[in-house]
Amino acid sequence: MGRDLLREIPGVAIPTDLPRHMYIGGRQVDAISGDRIETVDPATGQVFADVPSATIADVDAAVDNSRSALRGPWRDTLPVERGRILHRTAQLIRRDAERLAIIETLDSGKPLTESRGDVATAAAYFEYYAGIADKLQGDSIPLGTAYMSFTLHEPVGVTAHIIPWNFPLVTTARGVAPALAAGNTVVVKPASQTPLTALALADLLIEAGLPAGVYNALTGRGGVIGDALSGHRGVDHVTFTGSVPTGINVMKVAAERVTSVTLELGGKSPVVVLADADLDAAVEGTLKAIYMNAGQVCSAGSRLVIDRKVHASMLDRLVARARQLSIGHGLSDPKLGPLISDTHRRTVASYVDGARARGITVATGGEPVDVAGFEGGYFYAPTILDAVHAQDRVVQEEIFGPVLVVQVVESAEEALAVANGTPFGLCAGIYTRDVTRALRFARDVDAGQVFINQYFAGGVPTPFGGTKLSGFGREKGLAALAAYYQVKCITARI
Repeated sequence: MGRDLLREIPGVAIPTDLPRHMYIGGRQVDAISGDRIETVDPATGQVFADVPSATIADVDAAVDNSRSALRGPWRDTLPVERGRILHRTAQLIRRDAERLAIIETLDSGKPLTESRGDVATAAAYFEYYAGIADKLQGDSIPLGTAYMSFTLHEPVGVTAHIIPWNFPLVTTARGVAPALAAGNTVVVKPASQTPLTALALADLLIEAGLPAGVYNALTGRGGVIGDALSGHRGVDHVTFTGSVPTGINVMKVAAERVTSVTLELGGKSPVVVLADADLDAAVEGTLKAIYMNAGQVCSAGSRLVIDRKVHASMLDRLVARARQLSIGHGLSDPKLGPLISDTHRRTVASYVDGARARGITVATGGEPVDVAGFEGGYFYAPTILDAVHAQDRVVQEEIFGPVLVVQVVESAEEALAVANGTPFGLCAGIYTRDVTRALRFARDVDAGQVFINQYFAGGVPTPFGGTKLSGFGREKGLAALAAYYQVKCITARI
């Protein structure tokens, strides 16, 4: 069994108290139907836990409970006390960091180092927004001596958070922390593949002093309860992270009730390397950009847009390094873990196989990998597709796997045009020693976040979100708060 295999990994204590219940009204509950769904360790292909499979009736119960909590003690909780609760939550996440990281790796397959980083970032979100809870203040508006006019920041109400499987805990924290700081109540729906850490977070929030019902968590199949949440009469805002087709559906369903949405969708982000770049830094940044979490990252730098003058040199280095990357069970902390499912691995393989059939050079990788002792796992080799035409499918569509697509250009001007040449606009990076050229690129590239001589930089305080098919609205930083409060203007004649 999967758990027997896991026990053979030295130095890792597998938790025996895995979360098994949903949370409604501060209590652990099963689905009204009694049905359950299984969660699989992607490195073994074996079931290691199960959770309730919620139905629409459970959604109704959770949302109704959240509306009641919104009118209960949470409404009268002082903003400074909201901040203290969030701060205590951050401390509790850090206390339980190793347990949470192990659970995250079991659920998602990612290397343990990456899970530890995600847990640390989740704590940082609660800490960051804890400091903001008592500083969401309005403005006075000068209308002359006959009037007094001012604004209030009020919570939008019940917020629904539909969480992806690639970053379960950190994405939950990214939306929940600012929502709670602004005084909302939340209903969280983690992905069915990775439900456990959103449930574990409920325990910590309750321990931190969050009133019952302010954080409710439902597990189940997205097509059932995701749609029910998005279009629910009692939900005032939906924050969704996931695929473009699902995001479009969320927006359509929410529009039926004129519910606001934040959408963080797909990406096909370019890493531009110009001829004058520091190639050592560019190689390191590109490897991190595409192979973190086996490429299962919306903001992954999945396209290398490179000047022909340095193309051959950098490609040789990237191929050599990619072939050296260790692959294995996430708990043994390799550089690459498995993909989330066999279905997803087949999808990634179909992109690469199709590219090969069209004559595109597979410089390295391009095939599933068997890992000794974990033959049932969903592993795929780090892959590089070289010199791909701008309109090819692997350039224009999100593969969401460890596949780097290389596009060769002749100039900085062409690099910008190629960088902007997809329907996505989430992130972009550029490597060059010319600061002016870098800043011009940052100004002109169509992306919500731009990195210069680095990739995946900035952290919790930096706003994150996309343009075009990558979605709209911003998460992280102060910009995220705009989704979670509404401005009321009060004007009096005096």
